[in-house]
Amino acid sequence: MEAEFAIIGGGIVGLSLAYGLLKRGKSVCIWDEGDSAFRASRGNFGLVWVQSKGLHQPAYAQWTRASARAYRSFADEIETVSGLPLNLQQDGGYIIHMSEDSLDADRKLYDGLRNRLGGDYPFEVMGHNALKTEEPNIGPKVAGALYCREDGHVNPLRLLRGLTIAVRQLGGTVRTGHRVTDIQPQSAGFTITDQNNTTMVAEKVVLAAGLGAMTLGPQLGFTAPIRPQQGQIIITEKLPKLMNRPNVEVRQVDEGGIQIGASSAEVGLNDREDVATVAGLAAHAVDMFPKLAHARMLRSWAALRIMSPDGLPIYQRSVQHPGAFFVTCHSGITLAAAHAGVLGDWLTDSAEQPDLTAFGEDRFDV
Repeated sequence: MEAEFAIIGGGIVGLSLAYGLLKRGKSVCIWDEGDSAFRASRGNFGLVWVQSKGLHQPAYAQWTRASARAYRSFADEIETVSGLPLNLQQDGGYIIHMSEDSLDADRKLYDGLRNRLGGDYPFEVMGHNALKTEEPNIGPKVAGALYCREDGHVNPLRLLRGLTIAVRQLGGTVRTGHRVTDIQPQSAGFTITDQNNTTMVAEKVVLAAGLGAMTLGPQLGFTAPIRPQQGQIIITEKLPKLMNRPNVEVRQVDEGGIQIGASSAEVGLNDREDVATVAGLAAHAVDMFPKLAHARMLRSWAALRIMSPDGLPIYQRSVQHPGAFFVTCHSGITLAAAHAGVLGDWLTDSAEQPDLTAFGEDRFDV
C-alpha cells in the first residue's frame, strides 16, 4: 500500500482528520482538488460555536461542546507545529435579537435543550441594558441577546494554512490540484484516480470532499444526502474596537475589519453574490451596530455550505466496502478539534471511540 489512509478533500475537515491520524502514527495522503473546487474552508465565518447547535438533537450539542472544550489545546498544538498564530478567542459570544418575541422564542428552545441535557447547557438571556453594558456600541433597535460563555472565533484562513503546514510537518502528503474522479474498491484497499489518471492505492479511504461527495459517495456505497446552501459575507475596512465578543451575524476579526454574514439561500451550485443580499446584510448590521453606517465595505463573497437534510454532521462507515468512511458537516471550524482528536479513534477502530450512532446515514431512512 502507498498509504494507510487516503483522504479525499483538503479543506478544514480533511486536514483535521489527517492531522489526527498522523499523530496516531498512520501514513496519510490527502487529495485536494485545488481552487477550482467550491471551497467552504475559504469562505466561512470563522466561529467556534456552541449555542444553538443541537437544539433538536442533544447528541450534537454534546459533540459540539466537546470540540469547543478541546479547542484551546488543539489550537496550541497547531500553532506550535506550524509557527502560525491562529488568534483563537473563546471569551463567549452572542446571538443578538431585534425583538423581544424572537428572543423569548429562542430562550424557550434553549430551556428545552437544557432540560433534555439534565441542566448541563450554558446560556444566559441578556436584555438590552445588560447587553449594552457588555457591548456599548449596540443600537437602540436591539432587544437583547442569548449569551454562551463557551463560544468564540478563530482566524479560519490561518487555521487552514496552519493545518496544511502541520500535516506536512508530521509527514503527510498533500496533493493539490488532484481532483479525484474515481475510487475503486479492491480485494485489499482502494485505488484512487484523479482527472489526469494519476493513481494510488490506500488501505483505507476517507471521503471528506465537501460537495464533491455527491458524486463520489455512491462509488463507495454512501447515499451522501447533502446539498449546497449559499451564504454571503461582507468585510469592512479596519476599524477601532467596536465589539468585545462575536455574534453569529457580525464579528470583528483579529485584523480589525468587521465581518458580516449569516445569509442563507437554496440556489444550487451558485457561489456568486448578489447586491440585494449584500445590501440586506449591511442594513441589518447597521441596526445592530449603528457606527457601521460610516464603514467602507472592502469586499464581499458568497460560499456554499455543505448541508445534510437535518443540518447535522454525517459520520458513516461503508457497509459494502469496509475501510471506506464518509465525513461531512457544515461546522468544520467548530468541529476541527473533535475531528483531529476523538474521531481518529473511530477511523482507526480504537477500543475507545465516540458514540456516533446519532450521525449515521441511516437516520434518513424512511
